[in-house]
Parts: sequence; structure tokens; C-alpha cells
Amino acid sequence: MGNYERDLTTYYDRQAEVRDARTQDPQREAKRSEFIEHLKATRRHDLLEIGCGTGVDGLAFKAAGIRYTGVDLSEASVRIARHKQLEASVASARELPFADETFDAAWTMSTLLHVANADLYGVLTEIMRVLKPGSPLAVGLWSGSDSEGINAADDQEPQRFFSRRSDETLLSLFEPHGTIRDFSTWEHGQDPGHYQYFIIYKP
Repeated sequence: MGNYERDLTTYYDRQAEVRDARTQDPQREAKRSEFIEHLKATRRHDLLEIGCGTGVDGLAFKAAGIRYTGVDLSEASVRIARHKQLEASVASARELPFADETFDAAWTMSTLLHVANADLYGVLTEIMRVLKPGSPLAVGLWSGSDSEGINAADDQEPQRFFSRRSDETLLSLFEPHGTIRDFSTWEHGQDPGHYQYFIIYKP
């Protein structure tokens, strides 16, 4: 595990209970509902969430009848998710503990912004490895001016690593891994950048 993954683990272990109680972004919830309807319409039943946190999204997928599996770096977050009767385990997207082509959909919100651009190709390759051909991966990220580094705004140690990408850079990094559809953005008062959302389909 790299230094920034260790720091992320420590940060989110400490923040797990607080983040579990946070109010959710209604636009993100609307995208989740759309994605669930798409999965049901296309008969995709097995979903992996990368960066599952405490299982807030996982509960919605499970309630919709989708077989849900979540992974997260934070053991404290995974423990809360399991308490909600969700299938969740501690793992990094760099090395997922699943066989090739296990899942027919995936969901990852505000997680891959913690992966450096230099590491992103390998991480996306690993995610695609565990997806069946044609599977959709829904991605949500915070935008930025193509800058990477620790988040000086964090009010506790350790601080988190962020890679904040422009829309153009983001799409260029993901396009080698599949077909991108439904790209959209929206403003959010809690953050200086806009939120980026899209679905990428594995070839």
C-alpha cells in the first residue's frame, strides 16, 4: 500500500461515523436511481462498488434487488457497512480480491480522485478485469484544474491525496478503457469544483 493509501485509510477510519450521518447530494442520488433502473432494464444483477464507505449507496442497490458487493480501504467504514447486512470487505482497487469477469456492473463515487494520474491506468485495468464484457462502470469525481497533491483544507492529520482533473483530462484518461456515455456535471455548494459523472462500458 502506498503512503497516500495509508493516509487515506487512517483519515476515513477516523471519519467513518461522521460521514455515515452526512446528508447525501440529491443529484447524485438521482443518478444512482437512474443507474439502478438501467441495471434492472438490462438484467444486470451483480454489482461491485469501489470505495463503498459505510454502505449508503449499497443499501439502495440492495433494496432494488441487486446483488451487492463493496470494497473500501477503511476497515471502520467496512465494519459499519457490514452492520447494515451488506457484503463488504477491505481491499484496494489496485488489487481486487475477485476472479476475472465476476461482476456485470460497478459503481464508484468520489473515490478515483484519490488515485494519481500515473497510477490510474493500472487501477482502471484492474477494475475492468473483474467486470464482464459490456459491463457499465458508473464514475463520479470532483473536478479541478489538473492538480495533484494533499488537500491542505483537511483540518486533521493525515491529509488526503487528491487528483482534481478537468473534464477534458478526465475523459482522455478513461477513454482507453471503454466507451463513455452520459457525461454530465453539476455544481455543489460544498466544493469549489463541479461534480463529474459518467458511465464507461467495458469493451
